[in-house]
Amino acid sequence: MSSQAKASSASKGEKALKWILGICLAVGGVLVILPFVWMILSSFKPESEIQNIPPTLLPERFTTENFKNLFENMNFGVYLKNTLIIVFFSFIGLFLNAMAGFGFAKYKFKGSNNLFYIVLATMMIPGQVTMIPVYLILNEMHLTNTMIGIVLPGLVGAFGIFLFRQFMATIPDELLEATRLDGASEFRTFMQIVLPISKPILAVQGILAFIGGWNSFLWPLIIANDEKLYTLSVGLSLLKGQYGGNYALQMAGSTFMVVPIIIIFIFFQKHIIENYAISGIK
Repeated sequence: MSSQAKASSASKGEKALKWILGICLAVGGVLVILPFVWMILSSFKPESEIQNIPPTLLPERFTTENFKNLFENMNFGVYLKNTLIIVFFSFIGLFLNAMAGFGFAKYKFKGSNNLFYIVLATMMIPGQVTMIPVYLILNEMHLTNTMIGIVLPGLVGAFGIFLFRQFMATIPDELLEATRLDGASEFRTFMQIVLPISKPILAVQGILAFIGGWNSFLWPLIIANDEKLYTLSVGLSLLKGQYGGNYALQMAGSTFMVVPIIIIFIFFQKHIIENYAISGIK
């Protein structure tokens, strides 16, 4: 067999393999997406239609009554408010992480490296290990069952400080020195020079801060025993327990919880992927 025939045969084999892989990926994608599509469409169905046999994918009678019940009868308005408060403080924590990362990146003082290593070491400790000590500390401070007690432990994080530090270490010192020579204070230098340069890592961490705050579940459940302080995730868990047989209501709650995260990921997936690229390269 000539070399040209071998090359043609190999090319056909590669094309066939690509087609097979493409079909497998398409089937896998449909299998992954189908439950989410089913959940979203079922949230607009009445309960009687969800229990029909055989089931239907598209709603025969479109209704928003399930979402009305969530906010009128299930306190989801309160849960949403609490979740948005946590998200807001997550962004404040993002700013504090950026300041700490800038300090570790550009200010050299005695023991700075050792202190940074200690911060990194806290990443090795599972969150479940520190929950009880943190709870006891907050209890001594009379901050349990308060919004401050919910947001305070998650205000700063070692991973965020690490990423900001690694990114800001690449900012030229000459640029900062020139800004200082122009009479700018350290805070003004940070706000007007460092933060604008750090937009890529700010975007990444901002997205992750929103997702983390929106999905907050375990800590609010532990620290708060007042339903007025529950988040959407905790409310969804209560919904499953109290209305386990009402699948339409559960689908509506799950849709309201999941769809914002899906939208965020679709529009900002590039930045989310860059987060892991930055953490790996730096």
